[in-house]
Amino acid sequence: MAESHNLKIITHANPKSPVAEAYRILRTNLNFVAVDKPFKSVLVTSPGPVDGKSTTLANLGVAMAQAGVNTLIVDCDLRRPRQHRLFALPNTKGFTNLLADRGTALDEVIRETAAPGLKVLTSGPIPPNPSELLASQHVKDVIAELETRFQLVLIDSPPVVAVADAAILASQVDGVLIVVRAHQTKQNLAEAAKNLLDKASANIIGIVLNGIPMNGEDYYYYYYYGHGADSQKGLADRFGRSSFARLRRIVKNLASRQPKEDPDYD
Repeated sequence: MAESHNLKIITHANPKSPVAEAYRILRTNLNFVAVDKPFKSVLVTSPGPVDGKSTTLANLGVAMAQAGVNTLIVDCDLRRPRQHRLFALPNTKGFTNLLADRGTALDEVIRETAAPGLKVLTSGPIPPNPSELLASQHVKDVIAELETRFQLVLIDSPPVVAVADAAILASQVDGVLIVVRAHQTKQNLAEAAKNLLDKASANIIGIVLNGIPMNGEDYYYYYYYGHGADSQKGLADRFGRSSFARLRRIVKNLASRQPKEDPDYD
């Protein structure tokens, strides 16, 4: 029995909407990227705050589950976790409990959701030393065990430029998906994110450009390009092969204004 019955996540609440279809396109293109060897774990991050990484991850998780993929979302944003809010789940116990207490069993902290086939491991209590915890061998062991239990593990993390957490996790997963927001993500932040992930030997599999108005020509740009992580011969490959030139072109025309002050990020 799911613990949450009223999910407002659009892929669940309105699966026939154009935005939900865009997430299914993202799901399909990620499958093409991994056609020879399916990813077992994918980290979703962003250059900075309010780029939409957590909502993107939540919707992708629902879309994967709708396709019959046994999926787990793990909230490794141990600074400002969001997944328990998005799925309306309690967060008294979660990922940090596994790290702090070796006696905590996975079944105690993994929670059902209203989306069939999708489970969530919330962050748990926020620790005083997130980066140190995430760099521990125990985290690698937990991720490895989760990969044996689920077909796909999607991991949420803090923005990669803000703190070291995402770069630490990037080397422990099969692939990294970067989320950027139109009219908000700065080019220099996007480039810094790419450089940090490269130094961490991350396998960057694509980018998601969101926040494009869904009307007129902009609608199609969002629908087919912004929410598609292209094949290895497409965006994902060019992204790595040309040292970020492709992403630089994408963000070149984004408005340069600073994002509005916001005490939270997603």
